Amino acid sequence: MENRTVHVGKVPIGGGHPIVVQTMCNTHTNDVEGTVAQCIRMAEAGAELIRITVPGLPEVEPLREIRDRLRAAGVDTPLVADIHFSAETAIAAAAVVEKVRINPGNFHKDHGKARTLFARFIAVCKEHGTAVRVGLNHGSLGEYITNLYGNTPLAMAKAAMEWLEMCIGNDFYDVVVSLKASNTPVMVEAYRRLSQMMQERGVVFPVHVGVTEAGNGDAGRIKSCVGISTLLSEGIGDTVRVSLTEDPVREIPVARYLSDRYGHRLYSSLTGLRIEGRSAVATYDAPSRERLLLDLSCDFGKRLLDRELDGVAFAGQYLDDDGSPVEIDKELSDYLSDELLQACRRRFYRPEYIACPGCGRTMYNLQEAFETVKARTSHLSNVVIAVMGCIVNGPGEMADADWGYVGEGNGKVSIYKGRTPVLRHVPEAEAPDRLLALIEAEGRR
Repeated sequence: MENRTVHVGKVPIGGGHPIVVQTMCNTHTNDVEGTVAQCIRMAEAGAELIRITVPGLPEVEPLREIRDRLRAAGVDTPLVADIHFSAETAIAAAAVVEKVRINPGNFHKDHGKARTLFARFIAVCKEHGTAVRVGLNHGSLGEYITNLYGNTPLAMAKAAMEWLEMCIGNDFYDVVVSLKASNTPVMVEAYRRLSQMMQERGVVFPVHVGVTEAGNGDAGRIKSCVGISTLLSEGIGDTVRVSLTEDPVREIPVARYLSDRYGHRLYSSLTGLRIEGRSAVATYDAPSRERLLLDLSCDFGKRLLDRELDGVAFAGQYLDDDGSPVEIDKELSDYLSDELLQACRRRFYRPEYIACPGCGRTMYNLQEAFETVKARTSHLSNVVIAVMGCIVNGPGEMADADWGYVGEGNGKVSIYKGRTPVLRHVPEAEAPDRLLALIEAEGRR
């Protein structure tokens, strides 16, 4: 068995090296000053890789300038260009940064042409010593693979293996692979299948792990930790990103927690555990509220996802911001249990929200829009709502959503039912109410 190590600039990924923490800019790439400033904040906060979107060829030169300014400022954190659809943009970016993230199946609608473009791309990466992430997301698979296997975890793993086989055939091994989804059971199953397939092939590439479009706040942290920790606990995952619809710097402490915990540098604040049938009662003595959320998500996420348990109750305490102990009372215990079960897709007690973290393609104030949509729809149940940053990727990547709310730019929003647009060019001020009216009308029908 060959466990590969990929060097992205100075950072080794895989092969038993520590789990690498990364994040992604949400600035527009043409805003060189803003992107450089954000990258510096990320590096200071502990990001070991920084991803920047490159929507098209015009953004390659700003990317080069961002790289040059960071290096001049003494920031040597490797940069990853995030590319969708455009093989020519990926080829150009490969000469600028240390790593390029692509979904090769989206290079062309014709699968044979997509393979030809991918071969060209990896030849350029070999020439420049550029690493690649083959990154597939649930909902953004090409037609070729979904026609064979459906939009399933198996399809995700099969698609990834096809591109990895092309890399092996071209003697190119500077490859990291990811299979991200917002649905935690789908995400975990896809990675498990891929891991098994790579082991059977005898070549194990480093794996990037994340729950995509996890949302924000408690729910985003719990959901991310449930999915990521399940895989890390099984030895699957060499680099992680926690995708939150917040300032991306706020993602880094959560990802660092996961890296430290599963690198055996950090331990849970769980102090007592009692199993009663298929339920558990857990007692914590946590140093903060956020640490409590992260600990319980990692301690019980896998057991709930794998249906070893049906429920959990919590007791104990955590310390608030001034160091005073706060008791975990029944209200907080019930809330934490509900959020954990929702994150594992075991029970929905509120709407399930899918929200991307935003990037340079985002066409409106995503964080503000997400909070507004949540405020207008929080009373609903048994509905999955996606709030996405751009019309380019949003419709494809909200695979599990019943309804989608997608920024068009110029102060307008498109509203989707499933993957079908039902309203276009809705002014942002009206869009939350229009979305709610559609959902309620559907419920009455």
